Amino acid sequence: MHALEKEKMPRLSLGEERNMVTQLVVVNLTIFIFLLFAKVIYTMEVGKEGDALFYKNIMNWLRMPADPTQLLARPWTLLTSLFSHIEVWQVFTNMVWLWCFGTFLQHIAGHQRILPMYLFGGLVGNLFYILGIQAIPGLHTLLPNAATMGSSPSIMAMAAGATLISPRYRIFPLLAGGIPLWIITIVYTGLSIGTSVSTPGGIAYLVQLTGGAIAGLLFMYSWRKGHDWGAGFNHLLFKLTHVFHPAAQQIDPNHPKSAAKIVARLESQPYRKIGQVPEQRLNEILDKINEMGLDSLSPEERETLLRAGDN
Repeated sequence: MHALEKEKMPRLSLGEERNMVTQLVVVNLTIFIFLLFAKVIYTMEVGKEGDALFYKNIMNWLRMPADPTQLLARPWTLLTSLFSHIEVWQVFTNMVWLWCFGTFLQHIAGHQRILPMYLFGGLVGNLFYILGIQAIPGLHTLLPNAATMGSSPSIMAMAAGATLISPRYRIFPLLAGGIPLWIITIVYTGLSIGTSVSTPGGIAYLVQLTGGAIAGLLFMYSWRKGHDWGAGFNHLLFKLTHVFHPAAQQIDPNHPKSAAKIVARLESQPYRKIGQVPEQRLNEILDKINEMGLDSLSPEERETLLRAGDN
Protein backbone atom coordinates (compact mmCIF):
# COMPACT_ATOMS: atom_id res chain seq x y z
CA MET A 1 0.00 0.00 0.00
CA HIS A 2 1.24 3.47 -0.80
CA ALA A 3 1.96 5.81 2.06
CA LEU A 4 -0.03 9.01 1.87
CA GLU A 5 2.18 11.97 1.06
CA LYS A 6 2.51 14.27 4.05
CA GLU A 7 2.81 17.47 2.07
CA LYS A 8 1.59 20.84 3.13
CA MET A 9 -1.87 21.68 1.83
CA PRO A 10 -1.20 23.39 -1.51
CA ARG A 11 -2.43 26.92 -1.96
CA LEU A 12 -4.17 28.27 -5.02
CA SER A 13 -1.09 30.00 -6.38
CA LEU A 14 0.30 30.48 -9.87
CA GLY A 15 3.81 30.18 -8.47
CA GLU A 16 3.37 26.78 -6.82
CA GLU A 17 5.28 24.31 -8.98
CA ARG A 18 3.82 21.22 -7.35
CA ASN A 19 0.21 22.44 -7.40
CA MET A 20 -1.08 20.61 -10.46
CA VAL A 21 -4.66 21.56 -9.59
CA THR A 22 -3.89 25.24 -10.05
CA GLN A 23 -2.21 24.56 -13.37
CA LEU A 24 -5.26 22.67 -14.64
CA VAL A 25 -7.56 25.49 -13.55
CA VAL A 26 -5.35 28.04 -15.31
CA VAL A 27 -5.29 25.99 -18.53
CA ASN A 28 -9.08 25.58 -18.53
CA LEU A 29 -9.71 29.27 -17.84
CA THR A 30 -7.19 30.39 -20.49
CA ILE A 31 -8.86 28.24 -23.16
CA PHE A 32 -12.27 29.50 -22.05
CA ILE A 33 -11.16 33.14 -22.41
CA PHE A 34 -9.81 32.53 -25.90
CA LEU A 35 -13.01 30.75 -26.96
CA LEU A 36 -15.22 33.47 -25.48
CA PHE A 37 -13.16 36.14 -27.24
CA ALA A 38 -13.47 34.27 -30.54
CA LYS A 39 -17.23 33.95 -30.08
CA VAL A 40 -17.55 37.69 -29.48
CA ILE A 41 -15.52 38.40 -32.62
CA TYR A 42 -17.76 36.12 -34.69
CA THR A 43 -20.87 37.84 -33.33
CA MET A 44 -19.51 41.31 -34.03
CA GLU A 45 -18.30 40.48 -37.53
CA VAL A 46 -21.10 38.25 -38.82
CA GLY A 47 -24.11 39.28 -36.75
CA LYS A 48 -26.95 36.86 -36.00
CA GLU A 49 -25.30 33.98 -37.85
CA GLY A 50 -22.05 34.47 -35.96
CA ASP A 51 -22.95 32.04 -33.20
CA ALA A 52 -23.71 29.21 -35.62
CA LEU A 53 -20.52 29.86 -37.58
CA PHE A 54 -18.49 29.92 -34.37
CA TYR A 55 -19.70 26.46 -33.40
CA LYS A 56 -19.21 25.16 -36.94
CA ASN A 57 -15.73 26.57 -37.52
CA ILE A 58 -14.24 26.28 -34.02
CA MET A 59 -16.25 24.31 -31.46
CA ASN A 60 -16.91 21.36 -33.77
CA TRP A 61 -13.15 20.80 -33.78
CA LEU A 62 -12.90 20.88 -29.99
CA ARG A 63 -16.01 19.25 -28.53
CA MET A 64 -16.44 15.48 -28.85
CA PRO A 65 -19.20 14.20 -31.16
CA ALA A 66 -21.27 11.21 -30.02
CA ASP A 67 -21.34 9.81 -33.56
CA PRO A 68 -18.46 7.28 -33.87
CA THR A 69 -18.05 8.13 -37.56
CA GLN A 70 -17.48 11.80 -36.81
CA LEU A 71 -15.23 10.88 -33.88
CA LEU A 72 -12.98 8.83 -36.16
CA ALA A 73 -12.53 11.95 -38.29
CA ARG A 74 -11.72 14.06 -35.18
CA PRO A 75 -10.19 11.66 -32.62
CA TRP A 76 -8.36 14.47 -30.79
CA THR A 77 -11.71 15.74 -29.50
CA LEU A 78 -11.63 12.92 -26.92
CA LEU A 79 -8.96 15.04 -25.24
CA THR A 80 -9.70 18.63 -26.29
CA SER A 81 -13.31 18.38 -25.09
CA LEU A 82 -12.04 17.94 -21.51
CA PHE A 83 -10.54 21.45 -21.57
CA SER A 84 -13.25 23.24 -23.57
CA HIS A 85 -15.95 25.41 -21.97
CA ILE A 86 -18.01 28.16 -23.52
CA GLU A 87 -20.73 28.92 -20.96
CA VAL A 88 -19.73 31.17 -18.06
CA TRP A 89 -21.76 29.27 -15.48
CA GLN A 90 -20.41 25.93 -16.67
CA VAL A 91 -16.76 26.94 -16.45
CA PHE A 92 -17.30 28.67 -13.09
CA THR A 93 -18.93 25.69 -11.40
CA ASN A 94 -16.53 23.19 -12.96
CA MET A 95 -13.47 25.13 -11.85
CA VAL A 96 -14.80 25.49 -8.31
CA TRP A 97 -15.39 21.74 -8.05
CA LEU A 98 -12.09 20.97 -9.79
CA TRP A 99 -10.25 23.09 -7.24
CA CYS A 100 -12.23 21.51 -4.41
CA PHE A 101 -11.82 17.81 -5.21
CA GLY A 102 -8.45 18.27 -6.90
CA THR A 103 -7.03 19.92 -3.79
CA PHE A 104 -8.38 17.12 -1.59
CA LEU A 105 -6.87 14.45 -3.84
CA GLN A 106 -3.59 16.31 -4.17
CA HIS A 107 -3.26 16.63 -0.42
CA ILE A 108 -4.23 13.02 0.23
CA ALA A 109 -2.35 11.21 -2.57
CA GLY A 110 0.14 13.70 -4.01
CA HIS A 111 0.25 15.98 -7.03
CA GLN A 112 1.47 13.15 -9.31
CA ARG A 113 -2.02 11.67 -9.34
CA ILE A 114 -3.86 14.79 -10.53
CA LEU A 115 -3.15 15.02 -14.28
CA PRO A 116 -3.31 11.26 -14.98
CA MET A 117 -6.59 11.07 -13.05
CA TYR A 118 -8.00 14.10 -14.89
CA LEU A 119 -7.20 12.63 -18.31
CA PHE A 120 -8.09 9.01 -17.51
CA GLY A 121 -11.39 9.87 -15.87
CA GLY A 122 -12.32 12.27 -18.65
CA LEU A 123 -11.49 9.84 -21.46
CA VAL A 124 -13.41 6.98 -19.85
CA GLY A 125 -16.34 9.30 -19.18
CA ASN A 126 -16.37 10.40 -22.83
CA LEU A 127 -16.37 6.80 -24.01
CA PHE A 128 -19.32 6.09 -21.72
CA TYR A 129 -21.08 9.11 -23.22
CA ILE A 130 -20.71 7.67 -26.72
CA LEU A 131 -21.94 4.26 -25.58
CA GLY A 132 -24.89 5.86 -23.82
CA ILE A 133 -25.98 7.80 -26.88
CA GLN A 134 -25.69 4.75 -29.10
CA ALA A 135 -27.07 2.11 -26.71
CA ILE A 136 -30.01 3.83 -25.00
CA PRO A 137 -33.11 3.34 -27.21
CA GLY A 138 -34.34 6.50 -28.90
CA LEU A 139 -31.54 8.71 -27.58
CA HIS A 140 -29.57 8.79 -30.81
CA THR A 141 -32.73 9.80 -32.69
CA LEU A 142 -33.56 12.48 -30.11
CA LEU A 143 -30.01 13.88 -30.23
CA PRO A 144 -28.70 13.23 -33.77
CA ASN A 145 -25.92 15.82 -33.48
CA ALA A 146 -25.06 15.21 -29.83
CA ALA A 147 -21.66 16.40 -28.66
CA THR A 148 -20.05 16.94 -25.28
CA MET A 149 -17.40 19.17 -23.75
CA GLY A 150 -16.28 20.21 -20.31
CA SER A 151 -14.30 18.76 -17.42
CA SER A 152 -17.24 17.21 -15.55
CA PRO A 153 -16.24 13.52 -16.02
CA SER A 154 -12.69 14.31 -14.89
CA ILE A 155 -13.99 16.09 -11.80
CA MET A 156 -16.30 13.20 -10.98
CA ALA A 157 -13.33 10.83 -11.26
CA MET A 158 -11.39 12.94 -8.74
CA ALA A 159 -14.38 13.10 -6.40
CA ALA A 160 -14.91 9.34 -6.48
CA GLY A 161 -11.20 8.55 -6.17
CA ALA A 162 -10.56 10.91 -3.27
CA THR A 163 -13.65 9.68 -1.45
CA LEU A 164 -12.61 6.05 -1.90
CA ILE A 165 -9.22 6.43 -0.21
CA SER A 166 -10.20 8.96 2.45
CA PRO A 167 -13.99 9.31 2.91
CA ARG A 168 -13.60 10.87 6.38
CA TYR A 169 -11.17 13.56 5.27
CA ARG A 170 -12.55 16.77 6.79
CA ILE A 171 -12.51 20.42 5.84
CA PHE A 172 -13.37 23.43 8.00
CA PRO A 173 -12.39 21.58 11.23
CA LEU A 174 -13.55 24.52 13.34
CA LEU A 175 -17.10 24.04 12.07
CA ALA A 176 -18.50 21.32 14.36
CA GLY A 177 -15.46 19.14 13.79
CA GLY A 178 -15.38 19.60 10.03
CA ILE A 179 -17.33 18.39 7.01
CA PRO A 180 -16.45 14.85 5.80
CA LEU A 181 -15.41 14.46 2.18
CA TRP A 182 -18.11 11.88 1.48
CA ILE A 183 -20.81 14.47 2.28
CA ILE A 184 -19.29 16.96 -0.17
CA THR A 185 -19.19 14.23 -2.82
CA ILE A 186 -22.87 13.44 -2.25
CA VAL A 187 -23.74 17.13 -2.59
CA TYR A 188 -21.78 17.38 -5.85
CA THR A 189 -23.39 14.22 -7.23
CA GLY A 190 -26.86 15.45 -6.29
CA LEU A 191 -26.31 18.81 -7.97
CA SER A 192 -24.99 17.06 -11.09
CA ILE A 193 -28.05 14.82 -11.27
CA GLY A 194 -30.36 17.78 -10.71
CA THR A 195 -28.67 19.70 -13.53
CA SER A 196 -28.87 16.78 -15.95
CA VAL A 197 -32.59 16.24 -15.37
CA SER A 198 -33.38 19.63 -16.90
CA THR A 199 -31.52 18.95 -20.18
CA PRO A 200 -32.58 16.81 -23.18
CA GLY A 201 -29.34 14.83 -23.08
CA GLY A 202 -29.42 14.40 -19.34
CA ILE A 203 -29.38 10.60 -19.43
CA ALA A 204 -26.25 10.58 -21.58
CA TYR A 205 -24.65 13.11 -19.24
CA LEU A 206 -25.36 10.85 -16.25
CA VAL A 207 -23.82 7.92 -18.11
CA GLN A 208 -20.77 10.07 -18.79
CA LEU A 209 -20.44 10.99 -15.11
CA THR A 210 -20.86 7.34 -14.16
CA GLY A 211 -17.97 6.45 -16.44
CA GLY A 212 -15.82 9.12 -14.84
CA ALA A 213 -16.69 7.88 -11.35
CA ILE A 214 -15.87 4.27 -12.24
CA ALA A 215 -12.55 5.36 -13.72
CA GLY A 216 -11.68 7.32 -10.57
CA LEU A 217 -12.56 4.41 -8.29
CA LEU A 218 -10.50 1.93 -10.32
CA PHE A 219 -7.54 4.33 -10.60
CA MET A 220 -7.29 5.02 -6.88
CA TYR A 221 -8.12 1.44 -5.84
CA SER A 222 -5.19 0.27 -7.95
CA TRP A 223 -2.95 3.00 -6.50
CA ARG A 224 -3.90 2.02 -2.96
CA LYS A 225 -2.88 -1.56 -3.79
CA GLY A 226 0.53 -0.34 -4.95
CA HIS A 227 -0.04 -0.03 -8.71
CA ASP A 228 0.18 3.52 -10.01
CA TRP A 229 -1.49 3.62 -13.43
CA GLY A 230 -0.22 7.13 -14.02
CA ALA A 231 3.48 6.39 -13.36
CA GLY A 232 4.34 5.79 -17.00
CA PHE A 233 2.53 8.91 -18.14
CA ASN A 234 4.20 11.04 -15.46
CA HIS A 235 7.63 9.66 -16.36
CA LEU A 236 7.08 10.40 -20.06
CA LEU A 237 5.88 13.91 -19.24
CA PHE A 238 8.93 14.47 -17.03
CA LYS A 239 11.27 13.36 -19.83
CA LEU A 240 9.59 15.63 -22.37
CA THR A 241 9.70 18.67 -20.09
CA HIS A 242 13.33 18.07 -19.03
CA VAL A 243 14.84 17.10 -22.38
CA PHE A 244 16.91 20.31 -22.56
CA HIS A 245 17.85 20.35 -18.86
CA PRO A 246 21.29 19.40 -17.53
CA ALA A 247 21.88 15.66 -17.13
CA ALA A 248 21.66 15.86 -13.34
CA GLN A 249 18.17 17.33 -13.61
CA GLN A 250 16.90 14.67 -16.02
CA ILE A 251 16.57 12.05 -13.26
CA ASP A 252 12.92 11.61 -12.43
CA PRO A 253 12.74 11.31 -8.61
CA ASN A 254 9.23 9.83 -8.85
CA HIS A 255 10.19 6.96 -11.16
CA PRO A 256 10.98 3.69 -9.33
CA LYS A 257 13.90 2.76 -11.62
CA SER A 258 15.55 6.15 -11.25
CA ALA A 259 15.09 6.09 -7.49
CA ALA A 260 16.45 2.55 -7.26
CA LYS A 261 19.61 3.57 -9.13
CA ILE A 262 20.18 6.51 -6.78
CA VAL A 263 19.58 4.39 -3.68
CA ALA A 264 21.87 1.59 -4.90
CA ARG A 265 24.58 4.06 -5.75
CA LEU A 266 24.40 5.72 -2.37
CA GLU A 267 24.29 2.47 -0.41
CA SER A 268 27.44 1.23 -2.18
CA GLN A 269 29.48 4.25 -1.11
CA PRO A 270 31.65 4.21 2.05
CA TYR A 271 30.87 6.20 5.17
CA ARG A 272 31.40 9.87 4.41
CA LYS A 273 29.66 13.21 4.23
CA ILE A 274 28.22 13.67 0.73
CA GLY A 275 28.44 17.31 -0.26
CA GLN A 276 26.22 19.23 2.14
CA VAL A 277 24.19 16.13 3.05
CA PRO A 278 25.22 14.44 6.34
CA GLU A 279 25.20 10.67 6.10
CA GLN A 280 22.87 10.41 9.09
CA ARG A 281 20.32 12.51 7.23
CA LEU A 282 20.81 10.41 4.09
CA ASN A 283 20.32 7.16 6.03
CA GLU A 284 17.08 8.51 7.47
CA ILE A 285 15.77 9.17 3.96
CA LEU A 286 16.82 5.71 2.73
CA ASP A 287 15.16 4.07 5.70
CA LYS A 288 11.98 6.02 5.02
CA ILE A 289 11.97 4.82 1.39
CA ASN A 290 12.43 1.21 2.49
CA GLU A 291 9.62 1.41 5.04
CA MET A 292 7.06 3.69 3.37
CA GLY A 293 8.00 3.94 -0.30
CA LEU A 294 9.24 6.78 -2.50
CA ASP A 295 5.88 8.54 -2.43
CA SER A 296 6.32 9.23 1.28
CA LEU A 297 9.22 11.64 0.74
CA SER A 298 8.64 15.34 1.18
CA PRO A 299 9.85 17.82 -1.49
CA GLU A 300 12.86 18.69 0.69
CA GLU A 301 13.79 15.02 1.11
CA ARG A 302 13.54 14.38 -2.63
CA GLU A 303 15.83 17.32 -3.33
CA THR A 304 18.30 16.09 -0.70
CA LEU A 305 18.33 12.61 -2.25
CA LEU A 306 18.99 13.96 -5.73
CA ARG A 307 21.69 16.32 -4.49
CA ALA A 308 23.45 13.45 -2.74
CA GLY A 309 23.17 11.29 -5.84
CA ASP A 310 24.85 13.91 -8.01
CA ASN A 311 28.11 13.62 -6.07
